Amino acid sequence: MFERPHLKSKDEIRLMREVNLVVAEILDALELAVAPGVSTMDLDRIAARKLKELGAKSAFLGYRGYPASLCTSVNEEVVHGIPRADKVLREGDIIGIDFGAVLGGFVGDSAKTVAVGKIAPEAQKLMDVTKRSLELGIAQCRVGNRIQDVAKAVQDHAEAHGYSVVRDFVGHGIGRRMHENPYVPNFVDASGQFSKALRLRLQPGLVIAIEPMVNIGKPDVLTLEDDWTAVTADGSLSAHFEHSIAITEEGPWVLSRRDGSTWAEAAPA
Repeated sequence: MFERPHLKSKDEIRLMREVNLVVAEILDALELAVAPGVSTMDLDRIAARKLKELGAKSAFLGYRGYPASLCTSVNEEVVHGIPRADKVLREGDIIGIDFGAVLGGFVGDSAKTVAVGKIAPEAQKLMDVTKRSLELGIAQCRVGNRIQDVAKAVQDHAEAHGYSVVRDFVGHGIGRRMHENPYVPNFVDASGQFSKALRLRLQPGLVIAIEPMVNIGKPDVLTLEDDWTAVTADGSLSAHFEHSIAITEEGPWVLSRRDGSTWAEAAPA
């Protein structure tokens, strides 16, 4: 049964801005730490230390049994990669860092894909297209639009470059819980399980996390034996970007963007 999402008050959105600023600060610190020879466990330790310094908690650690403070997904890993001491980054890798925090009773969530040293042009293009897909999705977050407008913007841009959008994982509402209604797909499939969510109109007070996961190859994914790490079925590279966005009368407020911008530029790339 489809449940309508909880709309946040202005005060609640301000609290969500605070926790998302924590997320943004820690993600920036993690990006600076990414280098050849660094392990994904090293990144997890940095996140845990920064959380303590900022008085927040990980939204991921312990969630449905997840064992780490963040997700680190390298190359063909799509999402939910578990940090490990023996997973050492190498020149030319790309790593998706997905991170969430809890502060003041609210959750913030964001992700970015980062280059490890010098990367191949095709890897850079994948990252650029995926990030742009997110920005175009954000630009559709106007009162009166529907979730399907967001989904279509993401899908059209990714597929226009010959890439595929992962269908096994989607974005979501966010607030006091990390995953709230509605689902926010990165593709339009009006006949499928997300049909009601896609038709939902965006209203002031709705807060959603948009997170394109884009593959160079086909959209199919497999889950490894750790029951968490999702990889591309064909071994192709994957990129992942995410922001938490509040719908306001003035336009989308990207809560997890540190510059505080309230509108995503939608001019063609």
